[in-house]
Amino acid sequence: MNEKFSITATSYLDKLQATLAALDRDQIDHAVGLVTAAWENGHQIITLGNGGSSLTALHFINDWNKSIYLSSGRSFRGRSLLDNVGLIMSYSNDISFEDMFVEQLKNIMEPGDLVLALSGSGNSENVIRAVQYANAHGAVTLGLCGYSGGKLKEIAQHHVWAAVNDMQISEDVHAIFGHIVMQALCCKGRSC
Repeated sequence: MNEKFSITATSYLDKLQATLAALDRDQIDHAVGLVTAAWENGHQIITLGNGGSSLTALHFINDWNKSIYLSSGRSFRGRSLLDNVGLIMSYSNDISFEDMFVEQLKNIMEPGDLVLALSGSGNSENVIRAVQYANAHGAVTLGLCGYSGGKLKEIAQHHVWAAVNDMQISEDVHAIFGHIVMQALCCKGRSC
């Protein structure tokens, strides 16, 4: 097969490497600290997002709930607003797709909980509405975004921003953040 592609492993990885090099690492460490503080204070860590970001939000909770508990013996109160398809469909059908996260937050969120919202563009309406609701009801909000950061970067109390106009690279950065959190909390108090 002699086909030429405009995107190669080298071009993709070079772009990812440049994006990683430009990240604000203090911003990432601060965000890891927010997850750590929520965990240590017994608050919920609630994740949400659309499309590929929904799967990243689920991946976070899968890794964090299992691995942090197994390494520390201390429960991790992580949950995702994406793991109940029936509930998502019910709210989307009966109320609206734009409010499916807000409606779930109304039922489970408590003041002090960390609401972690992912949006590559930073402009997903249901994500924005959820963050606005969380801000207004005493939660701590953390937005993970790409591109210009969109509305999410503006309204989330804290953010991790991958300043790149590429959805897949943005999603790669967000996945890496989740793995940093997992390793940081799994190794807390001991050398890894």
